[in-house]
Amino acid sequence: MLDRRTFLGAMGAGLAAGRLISPATSAQGAESDNQKRKRLAVVTTEWRYLNHAWHMAERFLVGYPSNGSWHHPPLDVVTAYVDQFPDNDLARQRSEEFGFPIYPSIAEALRCGGDMLAVDAVLIIGEHGNYPKNEFQQTQYPRYEFFKHVTDVFREDGRALPIFNDKHLSWKWEWAKEMVDISRELDFGFAAGSSLPVTWRMPSIDMPYGAEVEEMLCVAIGGVDSYDFHALEVIQCMAERRKGGETGVVAVQALRGDAVWKGMDTENWDDGGWDPQLFEACLSRSQTLTQPESYSHRYPTVEQIREWVMNPLSYRIEYADGTKATMLMMNGLVDDFTFAARLKGESEPLSTLFYLPPRPNVSYSAELMSKAEATFMTGKAPCPIERTLLTSGLVEAGCRSLGTGQKRLETPHLDVHYTAPKKSTFARS
Repeated sequence: MLDRRTFLGAMGAGLAAGRLISPATSAQGAESDNQKRKRLAVVTTEWRYLNHAWHMAERFLVGYPSNGSWHHPPLDVVTAYVDQFPDNDLARQRSEEFGFPIYPSIAEALRCGGDMLAVDAVLIIGEHGNYPKNEFQQTQYPRYEFFKHVTDVFREDGRALPIFNDKHLSWKWEWAKEMVDISRELDFGFAAGSSLPVTWRMPSIDMPYGAEVEEMLCVAIGGVDSYDFHALEVIQCMAERRKGGETGVVAVQALRGDAVWKGMDTENWDDGGWDPQLFEACLSRSQTLTQPESYSHRYPTVEQIREWVMNPLSYRIEYADGTKATMLMMNGLVDDFTFAARLKGESEPLSTLFYLPPRPNVSYSAELMSKAEATFMTGKAPCPIERTLLTSGLVEAGCRSLGTGQKRLETPHLDVHYTAPKKSTFARS
């Protein structure tokens, strides 16, 4: 008796066999005449409206806006593995519409039902779906398991391909590190991370390369083990450009509720707070700063901030070279991501808004997929995988600190050293 996965694989294979050119390929016509198109495998937890597969995989089905034109990547989605099928599933609809099969296992997907690897690149999307949480409230998304299944095929078939992994590498540090180690061992392009480092900025600035950074702050929205990752990538994509490059993180402490307000009152890092000038710079860059009912365009008072933010959260990060950083989750005060830094010898903070264009086009995810496309086409990641390795560890450390009484945790394992490219990689046009 056929189960649902076997049926979907057979159905998709039949569709693919009966359609030599998919709608996406047909639409791309002239662009691909003189260029060999690559074959892309999608491995995802689920595929539904507004989730990450919708944000990312569909860019390779229908294209995306880029520099004032509609760009059609020179890749075709030819196969997929989908782990879960919710009631509002889109995977089967997209399989039928674009003629790619859904296989019951990752190995079968990568081999397109045959005996050997039959694709040129792999997009792993391990976000959303029904998965358990651990004791520190981290969702145990199977990104590591997906990656291992993919790289097991690489080993068995004697050929490694470029991979893009959505968001942080794993909820478990040892697994995240192993993923990076395997990519180096098998020597393939490995890219990952958040859309925040590659989206537009207002103003359009980067951390000056080689700057002497004393303290950094990101004011953000969201929750633990989800949007905290995005905010940490905001900090890290700026921090990695400082003088000496990345030196690793020696300690992390997460604070929640009254402990955050107590820190804010100190106006000092050493006493559990942060530089108020950086906080003002972040709020002044926000386009969504909450106002009282009169909408009087005022900077909020401390009393208003405490009233509007029900459950503030902070991660305090101590780098090995002495640099300090704070991530603040201020739901109710802002609805965006801003960054500010104090540089040695500068009287005014460097600050910017990490701009996220709205739905339905959400073109910041298109910018992220442009980096995935570059990885697939060149075999080299345009952004350092070490950034996402470090932020993966920071998420885990933050969750563990919260789950152990908000203790300061020393993090000798986050001894991640790397040098970021000098050329900026965020969107500018």
